[in-house]
Amino acid sequence: MKRAALALLAFLGVACIVAAIAIPTYLVPKLKVVPLDLDITSVASTVSADGDAGDRFPATIFDRCSLTKSKAATLDANLTQQRRSVIVDPSDKNQATLQSGQTVQIDRVRDSSGKERDLTMASSDADRKCDDALLNATVDRVSVNRETSAPNGNVSELQVEPIPEGGTVEEASVKLEDRKGFQYKFGFDVQKRDYYYYDTTTRQDATAKFVEEKTIDGVKTYHFVADVPETDLSNLPDPQGDASLGTMLDMPAKWWGIKGRGVKPNDVITMHRYAKATRNVYVEPTTGTIIYGEEDQEQYFKSPDDSADSPAAVRDFRMDALKGRFKWSDATVSQQADRAQGYLNQLRWGGTIVPIILGVLGVLLLLAWALLVWFGRKRGGEPTDDGLAGEPTPDGDGGSEAATPEEQTTVIPGPVAAPYGQYAADDTTVLPATPDESSTQAIPAYDPLTSPMDTSQTEAFSAPADGFGPIPQSDEQPSGYPYPYADPTRPMPDVEQYRQDPDDEEHPGRHER
Repeated sequence: MKRAALALLAFLGVACIVAAIAIPTYLVPKLKVVPLDLDITSVASTVSADGDAGDRFPATIFDRCSLTKSKAATLDANLTQQRRSVIVDPSDKNQATLQSGQTVQIDRVRDSSGKERDLTMASSDADRKCDDALLNATVDRVSVNRETSAPNGNVSELQVEPIPEGGTVEEASVKLEDRKGFQYKFGFDVQKRDYYYYDTTTRQDATAKFVEEKTIDGVKTYHFVADVPETDLSNLPDPQGDASLGTMLDMPAKWWGIKGRGVKPNDVITMHRYAKATRNVYVEPTTGTIIYGEEDQEQYFKSPDDSADSPAAVRDFRMDALKGRFKWSDATVSQQADRAQGYLNQLRWGGTIVPIILGVLGVLLLLAWALLVWFGRKRGGEPTDDGLAGEPTPDGDGGSEAATPEEQTTVIPGPVAAPYGQYAADDTTVLPATPDESSTQAIPAYDPLTSPMDTSQTEAFSAPADGFGPIPQSDEQPSGYPYPYADPTRPMPDVEQYRQDPDDEEHPGRHER
């Protein structure tokens, strides 16, 4: 039993050490992948550039209703950007496909006269009016390598229109070719260097440059800044291959409000919609989780013709279509910080704490095993099935060697006194040990009533034939003598014939007469 306990002790010690090595080298890398249950929701609202929290209208948007009026107009607004990213098919052990739906909603506006109003959003199956609260909506789908979090090119498309009745997602989407940058999550083990960051508005990769380290909600982050260069949005086609709606406008100069040399009020001026942005992302470096985001978006109408042949009034014209600073809400930051901290705890337990605990436990178990074996050998030998070496045996012998079959004998002493004489002190019967306890023969104790010597070969002790019975017990008669006889003077037998003769091989139990 103790041998089995020692073996179990050694096995557990080795198993703990093996697990301490295997967990950080095999299990932890399995944790460093994009989870297939990823579900990220972020909310960002516009804030003023100077950080004035009391500004209720920190953004500017183009008044779409002014398209039917005599002059273009803009509105002061408060905007909210919502984005939810989830895992969809095709996803497997090697890749994860993220689907990210994003909307920009107009909460309230204020016109040039100072009139304020709240806007509402129509249902998805209803016709939208020019003052609908939905400013923009897209659905981005991209498949990424689960280990690197970088796009793998299998799925990369942007849905910019509602799915037509009876149509498919592909019919409402455009392909995004040569996509390289991160967007919803960075890779693991982020370094202090430049990375690509993908911008879906301009459909291009921008370089995100490392700026600084910063702690946000107790989580260390790396701050990256990506400057998205000015891009003509009319060059980004819709699913039909045409310029997207609202990216090109042909309106009279007076509608645009353009006045100047070489420009007539009714001259049709073509303006394109341009976009540029500056994005600030704060990334937890170990897991690549984006903790906080802030971006300055700017979209505006201007003339695509900046040549010297174009009137200066046209070349210098700018009108805001969307301008605002979007900042993640406190709730979103807290949620992302908790998410990153959860990932960090898993990696910390799997990569550091659990291996240390298992390693220490394994060493202690092996040390205990070694000490028990050493003490056992020191006390007398190898452990046996019945106990450690050197343990006292039932007869008190602590020797390490088992007795040989010749030594395992049973010695039965001869009787101290026989009825008719004394046996020698060394007259003993030695029985050899047998392998099976059940095969031994018991030697009965000497009984004067049943001994053959009393009944078959000795007439002195047989009952008299004349019918005399036992003599009654008396005070002179010693007690304990079982059968006194009427005639004790009868001749006694020759007891010498019953003495043992150890040298007689044919009759070892008697002398020759």
